[in-house]
Amino acid sequence: VQLQASGGGLVQPGGSLRLSCAASGFTLDYYAIAWFRQAPGKEREGASCIDNSDGSTDFADYVKGRFTVSTDKARNTVFLQMNSLKPEDTAVYYCARTTTCSDYENRSVWWFEVWGQGTQVTVSS
Repeated sequence: VQLQASGGGLVQPGGSLRLSCAASGFTLDYYAIAWFRQAPGKEREGASCIDNSDGSTDFADYVKGRFTVSTDKARNTVFLQMNSLKPEDTAVYYCARTTTCSDYENRSVWWFEVWGQGTQVTVSS
């Protein structure tokens, strides 16, 4: 059972990136996938969550209107589309598996059953 996060890179302010979180060893249909980020010297913060049991999504205020999240069930992969990126979006982004998006941003790391390895996003000119 694994999550593999990828798609990070260096992008200019205002640019876009699409992160992927590929699941293996289990089917995403019955789980929620949350995206977190952690910048150097800062605490981990929740960015988005998608509950694949009902398709519901949740976004932190600081990404609303800029980020979208979706699931390709055929590929068993969750995508985080990040648009209008800002320097303050620079962080390592992680995906994590849970059973519900309810209050995901305040849950302990131990609430999540599986974590991806993280992918670096750098927004800079």
